[in-house]
Parts: sequence; C-alpha cells; structure tokens
Amino acid sequence: MNYQTDVCIIGAGPGGALLAYLLAKQNISTILIERSDKLGKEFRGEHLNKDGEMILKKHHIFEEIESLGLLRMSRVEYWKDGHVFKTIESELGHAGIHVPQQHLLQSIDSRASSHPSYKLMLGTKVTELTQNEKGQYTGIKAQQKGRGEIIVESKIIIGADGRYSTVRKLAHIKNNIHNHGYDLLWAKIPAPANWEPSIKFALVKQQQVALFSQAKGFVQIGWNIEKGSYLALRKQSFKPFIQRLIEAFPSLNLSIERFIKSWSDFTLLSVQSSISEVWSKHHLLLLGDAAHTMTPTGAFGLNESLKDADLLSDLLHQVFYQNKEISEALRQFEQKRKPKLITLERIQFQREKEFSSHFISS
Repeated sequence: MNYQTDVCIIGAGPGGALLAYLLAKQNISTILIERSDKLGKEFRGEHLNKDGEMILKKHHIFEEIESLGLLRMSRVEYWKDGHVFKTIESELGHAGIHVPQQHLLQSIDSRASSHPSYKLMLGTKVTELTQNEKGQYTGIKAQQKGRGEIIVESKIIIGADGRYSTVRKLAHIKNNIHNHGYDLLWAKIPAPANWEPSIKFALVKQQQVALFSQAKGFVQIGWNIEKGSYLALRKQSFKPFIQRLIEAFPSLNLSIERFIKSWSDFTLLSVQSSISEVWSKHHLLLLGDAAHTMTPTGAFGLNESLKDADLLSDLLHQVFYQNKEISEALRQFEQKRKPKLITLERIQFQREKEFSSHFISS
C-alpha cells in the first residue's frame, strides 16, 4: 500500500508523538510510525522537569495527564549511613514529576486523533529510506504487521526512533558515542507504607544509588556500577550486594527482600551519551534520542525531546505556511538545539564527577 503525507515521523515516543500532534493541529498531514504494537511501552526516563512541564502546559496536555495519574516529588534527599544527610527543597514546589509514559502518550494521541491530518501506524518496521535523483529523502519503505510492505511518500522524514535509531543508520549518519564510566542497574519495587514522594540519593561503595518515587505507589531504583562490570558482578554472591542497598535505605528492607531476590530482578542499562555528527540531511531530521542520547543524570532526556518537538513544530509551520525552505528550517533547528545539547552533555559529566561531594560535611 502507498501513502502520501507532508511529514513522516518514525518513532512514537514522547518527542515523536508530540511533534505529530502539533503538526496535525496545524493541518499539516502527518503519519506517525511505531514499531511496537501499542503505544506506551514502559521506559526508564519518565520524569518531567520544569521545561517539560511548561511545554505540556503550553499545549494544554498536562491537565489530561494529571487526570490519568502523575506524581510530584516533594524534595531531593541525600542519605548517609541509613539516614538523611542533606535535604534540598525546590522553589517550584516539587523536585520533579513522575509521568508514566502510557499516560503521556495516551493523552497526546487522544488529542492528535481528533485531527484528520494525523495517522498512527503501529506494528510497522522501517526497512528502507527512498531518495530522488537529487539525493533528497522522499519517503520510507516499511513492513507492517498483517499487511506486508507499505510505502510512505513524504516531503520531510523525522527520525525520532531512539538511541539505536534505524533512521540514523539508514541515512548513514555518524553517531559520536561518549562513555561515562558506569552502567546502571534498574529495579522497580512497591513503596513502603507512608513513603513520602521524593528523590533520594546515597553513595554506596563510591557509586551513586538513586531512588525515584513513582505514580501508583512504586519506587524506581537506579544503581550505578562500573562500566562493563556486570558479568563479573553476577558471579559474586547476591546477598552481600543487596544488603548494601538495605543499609543505605533501611525503610525499603521488606520491599527489597520480597521483590529483589536475585540478579535477574535487576535490568541492566548500558549508559552512554551521544551527539550525532549531523542532525539534518537532505529533507531528513533526527530528533530526541536519535540525535542526542542523554545519560539518566539530571533526567534531561524526556524533557529535551519535548523541547525538540516544540521548536520543530514552529519551524515546520513556516515551511508549510510561509514558504520557508525545508533544508533551511531543518538546518535552523540543528543550529538552535545542538549547542544546547552539547552543553547539557558537559553538565552531565560534571554532575557525575561531583556527585560524591554532596556527602562531605561542610
């Protein structure tokens, strides 16, 4: 089957979904392609900062997400020897907001679906990018579950398909990867009774452990380990390892003992940041993690992808309603956003380097 559209977006994560909605609202025909069979696949970075919150409020999406369920964390705490060592209260009234991805994407998609210029294709895997005689990208070929091959002809292609972007690979765009020296063990457990929503940090064997309160009564654990050490770590006894977490946060004792019983109860995340060498190329653009993968430090990833979508929707409005050249609009997006992401990457390195200083008495 063949389709034609103004903009084809590959990847229905937060950035891609928001961009699709903002374009459809402007009556710019948009096809949003997602490899998974459904929206809302759980991911790790689900925390809004003030920038992400502002964008969702700007586009009147935040209120619907709030009705579905979110959680404001009251403060940031640093723990030492099983007790709070230092507390930082936010001037915003919260230190971050946990938003389940399912609630975020459901809210965006429900609004986008009311516009006839929006089409969502689930279960669709991109296999090829098409180009014209000038080298400009003109569409994609994909395999859609139950339908076989489809072809989408598009004036602009947006790769919003994550850190392992297929679009980036097919466009032969180099991705500059930076090692931060650690990987991350993730686990999610029920919060104890009377758990106050907050972000909690501890230093365990000189490695960061972070707890993030989540909606629906959960706590997400992020435990830094030395880069590439997981296989050797798994050969060691699990009990002494998990005992360190209990000693750092004693109130989690019962929940940890019940829900984290072996190494298999952790998920390993390979931590790296990256900035793609170019973001725009011949009517194709990379957005979000496809262009700039962030580490979990500072919870920038989700929020930066929303900022990408917000800016790009304005620039593409100029393309379709003010006769701005496509290449110029995409180049302008890269020129505005790339330096900021390079700066944020440096900030992440600096924060990671200075983390242990928070546990030194003044």
